[in-house]
Amino acid sequence: MGYFRELPNLQYQSFLSDSTSSKNYLEVKNLFRRNKLREDLEGVFTFLEKYEIVEGARPDTVAEEFYGSAELDWVVLMSAGIINVRNEWPLSNRDLYNYVEGKYGLDLNSPHHYETVEVKDSNGRLILPEGKIVDSDFTIPNPNSPLTNLNPVISISNIEYETRENTKKSSIYLLRPSYLQQFLNDMRNIMIYQNSSEYVSDRLIRTENTRVNSR
Repeated sequence: MGYFRELPNLQYQSFLSDSTSSKNYLEVKNLFRRNKLREDLEGVFTFLEKYEIVEGARPDTVAEEFYGSAELDWVVLMSAGIINVRNEWPLSNRDLYNYVEGKYGLDLNSPHHYETVEVKDSNGRLILPEGKIVDSDFTIPNPNSPLTNLNPVISISNIEYETRENTKKSSIYLLRPSYLQQFLNDMRNIMIYQNSSEYVSDRLIRTENTRVNSR
């Protein structure tokens, strides 16, 4: 993931057993230096474009198609607001089936919950919207026959429920390519260190060495 190349570096004292000096440092990427899509852009749809993730697509393949570089997969995830790829990226049909089978076993097609179906009266007025979660024995008076009740309920199986949830993840918003360079410039500016007691260079800071300072 090209994102890690954008992160500045951090040196901290080495606690490795083979360290030969109290002044030895390890240099790593500063994972605490984080960035996100600017909040004032998140709600401005002129900066974003709706994108439907197709079957089997990955963040890197989406980045290749949308931005022309697979290494910009982190831009895809960041602009889509995805932190945990494992849980927030849609599964392929095969992976989804394996996941549901592993989660529910023989209860794959058992009811997950019950939902209402749409009910209208004879004049076409909406009496009950669809999709409301209810008990299986939920009833309402029949609008077209006052002396009877309706049980306007359908069962949603475990696999239907998980398929719905997976499908919801397929619709994301991506930063339009025309704003990509400005975003990258802003990102790199944020990653530059300012002068401080830990400052070594624009891309490197060094933490306090407690072994040296404690003497």
